[in-house]
Amino acid sequence: MKPVFLLLVSTFWTLTGAQYYYQGLMDYLDNRLLAIEDHMQLWHDQSRRYHTELLDFKKLTAVAMDGLRNDHGTILEDLTGAGVRVDRVEREMDFVETQTSPRACVNKADKVVEQEAWGLQESRGEEEEEGEDWEELQSRVSDCVEIISGIRSVKILKRVGSPNGMWTRDPRSSKVYVFNGTSGDTIHQFDSVRDFSRSPDAIGSRQIRLPSDWTSPGSAVYNGYLYYVEQGEDMDVQVVKYDLMSGSVTDIAMFPVESQASVYNLNPEIVADLAADDEGLWLLYAMSDSEPNINLAKMDPTTLDIEQIWDTRCPRENAEAAFVVCGTVYVVYNTRLASRSRIQCLFDVNDMVVSEEAPLIYFPRRYGAHASLKYNPEEKQLYGWDDGYQIIYRLTMKRKLLV
Repeated sequence: MKPVFLLLVSTFWTLTGAQYYYQGLMDYLDNRLLAIEDHMQLWHDQSRRYHTELLDFKKLTAVAMDGLRNDHGTILEDLTGAGVRVDRVEREMDFVETQTSPRACVNKADKVVEQEAWGLQESRGEEEEEGEDWEELQSRVSDCVEIISGIRSVKILKRVGSPNGMWTRDPRSSKVYVFNGTSGDTIHQFDSVRDFSRSPDAIGSRQIRLPSDWTSPGSAVYNGYLYYVEQGEDMDVQVVKYDLMSGSVTDIAMFPVESQASVYNLNPEIVADLAADDEGLWLLYAMSDSEPNINLAKMDPTTLDIEQIWDTRCPRENAEAAFVVCGTVYVVYNTRLASRSRIQCLFDVNDMVVSEEAPLIYFPRRYGAHASLKYNPEEKQLYGWDDGYQIIYRLTMKRKLLV
C-alpha cells in the first residue's frame, strides 16, 4: 500500500511541474509575439510616412524640373542672342582692324628716310574689283616696294584632307598644287582654283609621284618648278628642285640645320619653310632647337645656292607660320589654344620699313590655326590651310618708304 502511495505522489508532482513549465513557455511566446506585432505596426507606420514623404518629394521635384526646363529655354535663347552679338562684334572688329591696324613689333634698329606718306595702292577701280574673279586674276606688275596694310577679304574655298597640309598656285600659271598631310611622295595638281573647288576630294586631279618624300607643308612652287624639303638618311635637311613639266629632279642642295629644330613653335613638323615672292626664292629655318629666332636665307632658284642669310629677330615661340612679300618676312603668331592668328613681327631685308608705321594685322577668326600660308605675288593673295579648310586671303598693299 505504501509503494502505491509514493508512486501516486511522485506522478502528481511530475504532472504539476510539467504544467508550470508549459505555462511559462506559453507566456514567453505570447510576449514575444506581442513585441513582434508592436514592431510590425511601427514599421508599417514608418513605411506609410516614408511613402507620403516620397510622394511629396516627387511633386516638388516635378515642379523644380518644370522650372529648370523653362530656365534652360530662357538661357538657351540668351546664349543664342549673345552668340549673334559676338559674331557681329567680331565682324566689326575685323573691319576696324583692316581700317586702322596698330603697330607691329618690328625691331627698332630698322631705319628709313621718309619721302612720302604711305598710300593705299589699288590696281583696279571699285566697279572692276567687284566683278573680279577670285581665281582668274590677271598678272600685275609690281616694283616690289609694297608692304601689307590689311586683309581685304576672305574666301573659304572648301574642306578636304587632314588638319595639316598646304596648297598653292604657281605665280606663272593657273595650276594649283595640293599637299595633304605632313609628308608623302604624292601631290595633286589641278588646272585651276575653280577645278579644285568643284572637285570632290582629290578626284579629277593629276597625281604627281615624286622620287622622294616631301617633309612638312613647307614647299613652294615657282616658275614651273617645285621646291620641297626632304630629310636625308642621316636626318639632314635637303632642298629638292623638281621640274613639274619633265617630271625630273634638276638639283638638290644640302642645308646645314638640325632636322629636329622646327621653324615655328606651334607647327613642330615644319623643319624648313620655302617661300616665293617677287624677288625670288627664300628659306625660313632655325639653325638649332636652342635658337630663339627665325632665320632667313635668300636662295638662287636656279642653282639653289645660298646668297645671303639674316637673323629676322622674330621669335619662334608661339609662331605658327610665315611668308615673304617683296623681301619682307611676315611671321604669324597664335596661342596653343587656337585663337585669332596675327602678324605680329616682320623683317625687311631691304631696311625699307618704318617701325612706327608697320601694321599689326589680325586674321579673321575661322577654325583653328594655320598649318601653312603661301603668298602668290601675281594675285596679291595668301593661300591658307586651316584645320583642313582651304582659304584665300586677299590683301591690300601700301608702298614702302623709299630712300
